[in-house]
Amino acid sequence: MMRLRVKPAMTQNLKSEMSKIIQSVPNFSEGRDLQKIEQIVDVFRARENVKLLNYSNDHDHNRMVVTIIGEPEAVKNAVIEAIGKAVELLDLTTHTGEHPRVGVADVVPFVPIKNVTMDEAVALSKEVGKIVAEKYNLPVFLYEKSASAPHRENLADIRRGGFEGLTEKMKLPEWKPDFGADKPHPTAGAVVIGARIPLIAYNVNLNTNNIEIANAIAKKIRFSNGGLPHCKAIGVNLKEKGIVQVSTNITDYTQTTLYQVFESVKIEAKHYGTTIAGSEIIGLVPLEAVVDTASYYLGIEKIEILETNTPNP
Repeated sequence: MMRLRVKPAMTQNLKSEMSKIIQSVPNFSEGRDLQKIEQIVDVFRARENVKLLNYSNDHDHNRMVVTIIGEPEAVKNAVIEAIGKAVELLDLTTHTGEHPRVGVADVVPFVPIKNVTMDEAVALSKEVGKIVAEKYNLPVFLYEKSASAPHRENLADIRRGGFEGLTEKMKLPEWKPDFGADKPHPTAGAVVIGARIPLIAYNVNLNTNNIEIANAIAKKIRFSNGGLPHCKAIGVNLKEKGIVQVSTNITDYTQTTLYQVFESVKIEAKHYGTTIAGSEIIGLVPLEAVVDTASYYLGIEKIEILETNTPNP
């Protein structure tokens, strides 16, 4: 069963208050220590011209994803402070988890929402990168629309080798950081910052504990291996639940839909003699993506959405 958390009222109110709105979805390498999680999230709370929309943490991934929106300058300052808090609190030399990572503040995307161009989002990402490199002695790689070279556009390519392989990787001329020192921060690693269109982090759980099945399905459906366009996928072992997961990022939901990913995993799972246990979306999701999925499964030709100002319970 898909788990969703939708908060239309919060975004609507913010849009009416501000002329320019940008979203940021920073990912932090901590999903287990609730005290540290709250200290990082506190940076985003009760800030002028910034709204904390969502945050979620996962024990097996050992990762937290935060979603905020607000005025560009206010969002910039909040993100810079949160990165500093992560550098202060977290230590990758003792960090273990299923999700790939190169830094305690692993990836920080900026997404234009209202009256903000992609060029402005790119400029903001570069400004943040320059500041955090100087302020926290943290190497910065620019990715997606902000990338300084084609081989840096794909987050997976930058993250390949993880924190543990970062020192040797950064000795290569092609992996010199865009800002900061030519070696990782000893405990915080590096940070990947950029501007992009909205992304959906969508995970599908399987009724098996065989990680080889999850890896095989992920390989089959991801675009880099000839699978679904705009789909990245890896297999993840959810030890606490005793099952495995196909963890995906849909980088353009208008070209590859949620239901296409779900059905593709379902077909491949059947091939390996298992079934889907459920699925989840991490962070927030564009309403259009949910409507498309509802239309597909319910066979509805036209959907009109009623949104209220009453917050979800």
